[in-house]
Amino acid sequence: MQSDLLTIVVVEDDPSMRRAIERVLRTGGYKPILFDSAEATLESGVLFRADCLVLDVNLPGMSGFELLEHLIPNGGSLPTIFITSHDAPAFRDRAASLGACSYHPKPFLGRVLLNAVQEAFQAK
Repeated sequence: MQSDLLTIVVVEDDPSMRRAIERVLRTGGYKPILFDSAEATLESGVLFRADCLVLDVNLPGMSGFELLEHLIPNGGSLPTIFITSHDAPAFRDRAASLGACSYHPKPFLGRVLLNAVQEAFQAK
């Protein structure tokens, strides 16, 4: 398990999914910081402390893709995992083109997310 010092920023608009992801990450020894929108994430200033991102593709307002695109020109190279309940080949392709470590359609097992986070840190 990873040290609890590793901070994972989670941007997920569904409250129940956000809580489930938080429980999984805490159980895995990580420190999750949760947001319900990309805009709230940017406004918080927390991204400079993040070690990894877990981004929902479809968010109200700015999408998870748009959030990552906003970070890339600013030197952002955080390991990123995309999650979505609206799986489509175009979404998979876009996640890959943005350099995402992985992409997971919902629902997924907690172990799948923990494995994706561990792989993201290994690839870092």
